[in-house]
Amino acid sequence: MPGPIRTVLNVDLKKAAAEQPQLHNRWHPDIPFCGTVKNGEIVKIECVDWTGGQIGNNDSADDMKNVDLTKIHYLSGPLEIETAEPGDVLVVEIQDVQPFQDQPWGFTGVFDKKNGGGFLDEIYPNAAKAIWDFEGIFCSSRHIPHVRFAGLIHPGILGCAPSAEVLAEWNRREGELISANTMDRVVAEPPQPINAHAGSAEDSIKEKVGKEGARTIPGRPEHGGNCDIKNLSRGSKVYLPVHVKGAKFSVGDLHFSQGDGEISFCGAIEMAGIITLKFSVMKNGMADLGMKSPIFQPGAVEPQFGPGRYLTFEGFSVDEHGKQHYMDATVAYRQTTLRVIEYLRRFGYDDYQVYLLLSCAPVQGHIAGIVDIPNACTTLGLPMDIFDFDISPTGPAEKMDMGTCAFTSD
Repeated sequence: MPGPIRTVLNVDLKKAAAEQPQLHNRWHPDIPFCGTVKNGEIVKIECVDWTGGQIGNNDSADDMKNVDLTKIHYLSGPLEIETAEPGDVLVVEIQDVQPFQDQPWGFTGVFDKKNGGGFLDEIYPNAAKAIWDFEGIFCSSRHIPHVRFAGLIHPGILGCAPSAEVLAEWNRREGELISANTMDRVVAEPPQPINAHAGSAEDSIKEKVGKEGARTIPGRPEHGGNCDIKNLSRGSKVYLPVHVKGAKFSVGDLHFSQGDGEISFCGAIEMAGIITLKFSVMKNGMADLGMKSPIFQPGAVEPQFGPGRYLTFEGFSVDEHGKQHYMDATVAYRQTTLRVIEYLRRFGYDDYQVYLLLSCAPVQGHIAGIVDIPNACTTLGLPMDIFDFDISPTGPAEKMDMGTCAFTSD
């Protein structure tokens, strides 16, 4: 008969994340193991929220405006998976994800354009925030009224450490992108020694990690990382390439819910919590599967809305200034998002409230067409049943008092 599930990693929500040796915020092969898991074992892993506790349960977005992004993401790990060797595949089964019982809330944010920005920061440049309260599988927010939905709870980040060779390739290609950039925006973040946290590493290794370690902001094809796939909830399996002995697996950035695209950057319902995972090693799996990047197998858990209960909006690669772009799905998805904001504005919501909602509610984003030149077409399906009033397109809308999300004091 199976015994109790072991908690392999604990965190302290009252202690600074940078002072906890079982956490780290850079990808690097030299960050020491903080625990060991047997091949085939099921374990519980505790995680802080991705900012390490910088965002509070309050009605001000000052913390969102001033968040220190050199610190993120704080991940739990790395864990040694016994028998894992380079060339293997680590199979990770997500058995459960839960918030901490004494912290049953999360947050969704819009970063200030000058500090992180987001998908629509040219239009919505200011910081904003919504706090969500959890009630079982459901969530609601005092900052976005008349909305309640079941969360599709999942980890935003799962990954194994890169080898030295893989890390060097990341830094090479992202460095070339930065050097060639002519746009008036940040296109990638290079290694950043400031606030680099390398777990229990001694000073010489910590210094090396600060100089070389890859930022955790993007997902990468060689190992997964920050992919923010909302359907990787309970029952899902993730197949991860192994590049170093022991795999050096890390996890974090837990989400109570998220919409496709996580459009505001801090766009999920971010939370601290506990994830239950089963680890299995597939020997020689990279060669046997012909694997060059992770494979994901979503589970059977997903919020259910009846047929015809998604109101779906289209967007094309023609931007809000009337400029034609060639087959640009990013421009198209921005336009799709703006169509929803314009639609829900009619009911009394502030644009920032809708922006936050579309980031974290279980909306369905799809590429509808990428073959009909010059316009890529994307769609966004908005679940109608998350609202406690009818949002059907039946004519003029009745405006209601929707309050406000949290803004900055200035």
